[in-house]
Amino acid sequence: MLVFILKRIMQIIPVVIGVTLAVFLMLHLIPGDPARIMAGEAASEAQLEQMRDNLGLNDPLWVQYVRYISNAVRGDLGTSIRTNRPVSAEIFDQRFGITVQLALVGTAVAVLFGLTAGIISATRKRGIADMSLMFVALLGLSMPNFWLGILLINIFSVQFGLLPTAGWGSLSHMVLPAFTLGVTGMAIISRMTRASLTEVLNQDYIRTAYAKGTKDRIVIYKHALRNALVPIITVVGLQFGTLLGGAVITETVFAINGMGRLIIDSIRAQDFPMVQGTVLVVAMIFVIVNTMVDIAYRIANKRIDVA
Repeated sequence: MLVFILKRIMQIIPVVIGVTLAVFLMLHLIPGDPARIMAGEAASEAQLEQMRDNLGLNDPLWVQYVRYISNAVRGDLGTSIRTNRPVSAEIFDQRFGITVQLALVGTAVAVLFGLTAGIISATRKRGIADMSLMFVALLGLSMPNFWLGILLINIFSVQFGLLPTAGWGSLSHMVLPAFTLGVTGMAIISRMTRASLTEVLNQDYIRTAYAKGTKDRIVIYKHALRNALVPIITVVGLQFGTLLGGAVITETVFAINGMGRLIIDSIRAQDFPMVQGTVLVVAMIFVIVNTMVDIAYRIANKRIDVA
């Protein structure tokens, strides 16, 4: 297992280099002069030259990239143009923790309800429960996050006054945004669980277990579900990364000061160092999550060798 983990860590090094290169080039691929975009149209030539010096834009491109990497390794992602604070401080002081909490709770909701619905559907295939749950899953895939969020606010906050409409800080604040964020993942996980578990339940060793008189619960949860978990783990890992990076709309609807709103505010203010920093953090988390998914594969089934 240790050799496998070390092998996976070595394999992500080229990916990390590619990610940092893509994020670094964001500033240089935008149309026009980055210094003028950040300084504003009314900036003088002296101010523009000062901005270029501050950003290091006068240096050769490879020098700028090496400096960017060396600074990023030390945790220095630059300085925000909008707030004049370090980008890493803006991200990790509060925003990052809020978004991670939201993504974790949303993923937990998706896994809990999606896995349960998928198991029920697979064990009661073509029954009323199966058709009802898959219809609900189809609705979950069809509903946009912003529409669902507004609908939940209108029902549970405006009409009944049960939950707060916006903000973050207590358990009651987490309910609506976490459910909104987790609905799509819930639908995907339920459909994937149903398909994977149905395939496993048709295997010969499952028929043998039933022929020996093994109880349904033991066959499903001990034998079938464990072997059906491999594709489900993939979906869960990707969903967490997606929720982490795709919480922009949900955080905007519920007025949550997480990384999603930070990215939107930075784009509107043309604060490119902040945009670079947030995108790099989200991308790196995606890489780490994918590596953890591969390790989880091996834990779930030691016969699997993830290349």
